[in-house]
Amino acid sequence: MKIDRRSFLSLGVGVAAGTALSPLPWKLTDDLSIWTQNWPWTPVPEIGESSFVNSVCTLCPGGCGISVRKVEDRGVKIEGMKGHPVNQGGICALGLSGLQLLYGPTRIKTPLKRVGKRGDGQWAKISWDEAISEITEKLDGLRTSGNSHTVAGIAGSRHGTVSQLFSRFLTAFGSPNFFHTPSIADTYQLALQHMNGVSAAPGFDLENADFILSFGCGLLEGWGSPVRMFKANTGWKKAKARVIQIESRLSRTAAKSDRWIAIIPGSEAALALGVAHVLIKEMLYNKDFVDNYANGFESFVTDNGEIKKGFKQTVLEEYSPETVSRVTGIDPSAIILLAREFANAKAPLALCGKGQGKVPGSLNEAMSVHALNALVGSINRKGGVFPIPAMEVQGWAEVGMDTITSAGMNQPRIDGTPPNSLGYINQLPSAILSGKGYPLNVLFVLESNPLYTMADSKTVKDAFDKIPFVVSLSSFMDETAQYADIVMPNHIYLERLEDAPTPMGYNKSIISLSKPVFKPRLNTKHAGDTLILLAKGLGGGVAEAFPWKNFEACFEQAMGDKMKTLKKNGFWVDSDAVLPDWESTFNTPSGKFQFAPVEFSPGFAPIKIEGDSTFQLLLIPYETMRLSCGYIANPPFLTKTVEDTILKQNDCFIEINPKTAQSNQLSEGDVVVLQTPRGQARVRVHLEEGIMPDMVALPRGLGHTAHDGYIANKGINVNHLIGPVQDPVSGMDAAWGIRAKLSKA
Repeated sequence: MKIDRRSFLSLGVGVAAGTALSPLPWKLTDDLSIWTQNWPWTPVPEIGESSFVNSVCTLCPGGCGISVRKVEDRGVKIEGMKGHPVNQGGICALGLSGLQLLYGPTRIKTPLKRVGKRGDGQWAKISWDEAISEITEKLDGLRTSGNSHTVAGIAGSRHGTVSQLFSRFLTAFGSPNFFHTPSIADTYQLALQHMNGVSAAPGFDLENADFILSFGCGLLEGWGSPVRMFKANTGWKKAKARVIQIESRLSRTAAKSDRWIAIIPGSEAALALGVAHVLIKEMLYNKDFVDNYANGFESFVTDNGEIKKGFKQTVLEEYSPETVSRVTGIDPSAIILLAREFANAKAPLALCGKGQGKVPGSLNEAMSVHALNALVGSINRKGGVFPIPAMEVQGWAEVGMDTITSAGMNQPRIDGTPPNSLGYINQLPSAILSGKGYPLNVLFVLESNPLYTMADSKTVKDAFDKIPFVVSLSSFMDETAQYADIVMPNHIYLERLEDAPTPMGYNKSIISLSKPVFKPRLNTKHAGDTLILLAKGLGGGVAEAFPWKNFEACFEQAMGDKMKTLKKNGFWVDSDAVLPDWESTFNTPSGKFQFAPVEFSPGFAPIKIEGDSTFQLLLIPYETMRLSCGYIANPPFLTKTVEDTILKQNDCFIEINPKTAQSNQLSEGDVVVLQTPRGQARVRVHLEEGIMPDMVALPRGLGHTAHDGYIANKGINVNHLIGPVQDPVSGMDAAWGIRAKLSKA
């Protein structure tokens, strides 16, 4: 790929000034009352006394406190909860639109049983007793025949009481196959395990950092807790902290940063090690930390006499600015300048996770970036990064292991990962389709939509076709619920009790209480209560593992001594936590920070993506705050805010550099066929100076085939066009894009 660095980077300065981040579209409040006249399902509250109920928004992992205004029992408005530590009264456009999800037509109103072909939408209404009975009968048959391990579950998260209860259900039943929707948080956890020796999430003290080096993080596109990041960005401007954004596309984060450094995608780890090279060569690193509290920096001799290169020698030999420049497309002088600025800051902080961090990404990249923080002594320091322990439930007894449970749990996981591992959902479809190992007979899906969110949607669907019985515990008729055999609808988030654990990147341990704001409007049931009913229906050891009368009792026991504070404040914060010193914080074999627990391959090469030279372009997905791209689909309010350069009527646009468009004889608005090794789609062209040449970008969050007319059949689901790429170190999905080509339609 040839890139004119001088012209391209100088262009970024002017473009950034003209494409500054738009404010949250509060103008919506001016015309929503007119626009919503088109919705016959919009509730019109009676005139009456208004009240406010505090809770927590769980539409994304951000964990923002909310205050819901009600007139009698009708919801009127959702606002940010003042005083909540995460969002301090702020709210994003998705959170603001939550009432449309409560009252909207896409909610599942009652348990359903499929009566037609899968995916055809032919359902029969059944009672809760009938649903529980049919499922327990099928499960009991598998358990009795010694096939408990052929059941699996997919949850939207592995954190929180409901997800842990779901995992407990599978364990008690005798299945090792619990999966969750992964993210960059999982990769960071592995990095901290290897380098810090702890099982924890990273906490970034962004509010006190004065030099933020972001390797592709969409800090203003929904990374971490979105409202927290908006407020942090305001704080950086006031404090004159500097933000450097490294990515191949001029995102809103890049446009609002002090400097945008365009990089060939997939080469971020090489750049981090190139910066490390300069820090080490010019002796700009924190010698106190490296010499006294780190291991693996210098080369050493193993017990069998083998000389093992340390981090220092590897980086100095393999990652000079000149070498890294050839991999990243960034001038050597820019790499040297970046390293010096990073080292000279009072509180420098480096972090990674492309876009919103939906894809786990490369472990090599996360470890390389984490090593930068270690080199400048920003581990467990104000303005730096430190481990946040996972919040475990309290008071639950260990699951009893009867003969069937023990036999099932001793079976290998279906995805081939070790027992008690995080599990790699990206490997699940291929494991099912390979025919090796054992078949999957039953799959439960809880608050997750893998048929939409997983890469290579066609293969995922083919894998689902091989599963005889699929059960969805969703609140909405999404793509996965649409493809299930039985749907047992969950209460929507405003109707249920649950906890919102520490958001990704938050710098304190926190639990927020999401409590019911409204009584359930439909014939739905809390997923926790559904799991308890299933366990009791199975009887024996499974029932014994679920001794609670209902989920509320289970939840109160799980929260333990925190429950009183949660009820009083709506959240619990570990205010007593102190930053551990360097002498006692690392639980590695050496008792020190470990620089090189995973060998860096000589001559670093980016994670290889799919496609050969016949595909001349690179396709990358991108996120925007105006398109929800996870389990929750866009409510109509949010869809209204999407720019017509992203979605126009039912057509979505790819971004392409004008020079690349010219060489392909394309103009603004042209209809083209975008083809990748995984599939093709009809899209329109949007010329965008802020994307590197020879690349195209497509937004996440479009292309739904389910839900209502305000989001269904609009645009393309980028996951139809991109396949998973297994990280060679972690095994998780590290796909950052795919090769592509364009042709006129």
